[in-house]
Parts: sequence; C-alpha cells; structure tokens
Amino acid sequence: MENITFNLTELHKHGTAFFEFLALRKQFFVDQLGWDIPHDDDVEMDQYDNPKAYYSLVLRDGKVIGGMRAMATTAQWGAHTYMLRDAVDGKLIGIPADIIPQAEVTPNIWEATRVVISDTVTTQADRAECLSLVLDGVVRQARAHGATEIIALCPPVFARTLRQLGFPAKIIGQPYVNLHDERRYVAMSMPAVCRKAAVEPRPSLPHTPKATHMMPQQAVHAPSKI
Repeated sequence: MENITFNLTELHKHGTAFFEFLALRKQFFVDQLGWDIPHDDDVEMDQYDNPKAYYSLVLRDGKVIGGMRAMATTAQWGAHTYMLRDAVDGKLIGIPADIIPQAEVTPNIWEATRVVISDTVTTQADRAECLSLVLDGVVRQARAHGATEIIALCPPVFARTLRQLGFPAKIIGQPYVNLHDERRYVAMSMPAVCRKAAVEPRPSLPHTPKATHMMPQQAVHAPSKI
C-alpha cells in the first residue's frame, strides 16, 4: 500500500485516483448506507469537494482502496465553510446545531470527512494499515499548513479504534442518530501527529461493508438547507 496526498490543483499528477475515490464514496455512503447526498450513477461529490479541500488516498496495485478529505476550519467556498461549522450554523439537514460546543475558525484546526475503505480490503490487519496510512497523510497535510489538531464526525466507538492505531483521539461533543442510516455519530478530536506505537491490542475496526468515513465512514455530510 502507498499513500498519496493532493488538492484540486494537483489532480493531474495522479491519473484517475480522485475519480476512483469519489466512486468509492458513492458505493459506500449512497449504495450501502443509503445517504441522500449529491451523486450520480458513478460518484458522490458535495459542496466540500472544492479548491479548499485536501485529499489523502491509499493505493494498492495502482488502485484506490481508501481515502479521506480534509480542510482547514478557516475554509470558505461560497456559502459554505466546513461541515461541522455549517451544521452549527443551521445550514445542514440532519446534523444538530449543538453537535460541538463551538465552531472554531483557526488555521490550527482542520476537519476530516468522508473516510472510506474499499470492500476489497478484507483482513483486519490490512484495513487497519490502510486507515493508518490515510490518517498519516491527512496529518502531514495539516501540519504542513500549521495545524495542530484534527476534528471529525465519527461513530463513538471509533475514538477507541483511533487510539489503538496510535492516534490519541477524544470525544468532544454529544452523540446523535444520523437520519439516513440510523447510526450514532459524535464529534471527536485528535492531535495532528502521525501514529505512535499502539499500547492496546490490534484493533477490530467497526464493521462497515468495508468502505470506511473518520467513522470509518463518517466524518459525515448531510444535505444542505441552502
């Protein structure tokens, strides 16, 4: 497995990787979880896939098998900022406005969304390695821009999974039930540091039809109200 990172200005350097990531997202979030989010027959893509976004993908044999999107909490594109801030501002359907105590706007904090791992990654060891590589890539991008913290919306159990992988995550809000898949999600935070030697046993990632969001599946997006 190998990790690649880029933003929209660098798509041409990586062939079809970006499109493959959007297709993987569609397979998981739309086809499997049933989310009502922007998509066509091939890909899922929303308002946060804009020039402020950065991407960390994992390739195996030249094909995308996992990935994540991230952006600074200072990001703004049109009427939208970052997902959790838009939720707090009442711009999104399905994510409560009190999901986090306060929507920070600082280059020190980045938000990660749309984590996904392909169902072709079948072993727990490979899935853990794929997720770790994805997260390492996001951390490197965030740190390169001065960030010290990463936030995401995930299933509550995912905080423990991240800690087992060597990423010291903590829950920072109250959980809610997603209206699309009826799963519980909660905001969490972790320092922008690459993985450390895990002190707990190798984790069993929360089951997902193997596409993982930092959820594995899940720093989620809800339909926009605007």
